[in-house]
Amino acid sequence: MNEENKNSEILKKFKNELNIEGYSQKTIEIYILYLSLFNTFIKKDLETATSDDVVNYLSYLKSEKKVGSATLNLFLSIIKHFYNGFLKINLEIDIKLPKKSKKIPTVLTPNEIKELINGTKSLRNKLIIKFIYSSGVRVSECVSMKIKDLDFDEKTGKVISGKGNKDRIIILSTKWIDQYKKYLEKRNKKYISEYLFTNNVGRQLSVDTIQKFLKISARNANIQKKVSPHTLRHSFATALLENDVNIRYIQQLLGHANLNTTQIYTKVNTNKLKIIKNPLDNM
Repeated sequence: MNEENKNSEILKKFKNELNIEGYSQKTIEIYILYLSLFNTFIKKDLETATSDDVVNYLSYLKSEKKVGSATLNLFLSIIKHFYNGFLKINLEIDIKLPKKSKKIPTVLTPNEIKELINGTKSLRNKLIIKFIYSSGVRVSECVSMKIKDLDFDEKTGKVISGKGNKDRIIILSTKWIDQYKKYLEKRNKKYISEYLFTNNVGRQLSVDTIQKFLKISARNANIQKKVSPHTLRHSFATALLENDVNIRYIQQLLGHANLNTTQIYTKVNTNKLKIIKNPLDNM
């Protein structure tokens, strides 16, 4: 077996193992892509790679490709999983990479959310904005959501195999439920679909479709902030925090594995800071 076929076979076996371990298809594709690019760079059998090869590739990514610390850390994590975990080859990679900078997320105020909805023409698109903002789902979860995943009586929904292949419960807005039922009744007269939202011929929506119409809606509403589906998710979390919802509950609703990820929203919640009496004013 030549080198190329051998590497291909190794990656195929690794892909199967990731699948068995429960990794999402998207994550598996990223893992295989990064390892394939690394293989192209070192130009040799993957099993013969050394720690120097890894360091050289990291240096190449940073200096030539100008990738950020998040990408470097992701690649290093994949390499360790592949060599130390899968191939059982200890490359002894002792290198410290810069931590990913934690930027304060962009959020929309309740008034901006209203303006965004008003700047949206399609009823379906209005309902999508309201759904993501009122439930905090990721856009990938939104397009995959099926009607059977929602319990309108209990005002809850279930995200099936979200990020990290973990199911979780979401909350539904009473107003949204009433509006969606009316929309669904009209839609069912044209076509029947299992998906919560569809295109004009009843097929599953793409993530790109939602991203595109949100940009148009933001422009129509004259919102200067960068608006994306994740902006709506950020806004949901921040709104809950400002309403004194326990951060542990917010973590569960968002599907964060680590509480530290959720705590970034405490930096956005400036309303609580504004009511603090300045000590100089007490003098």
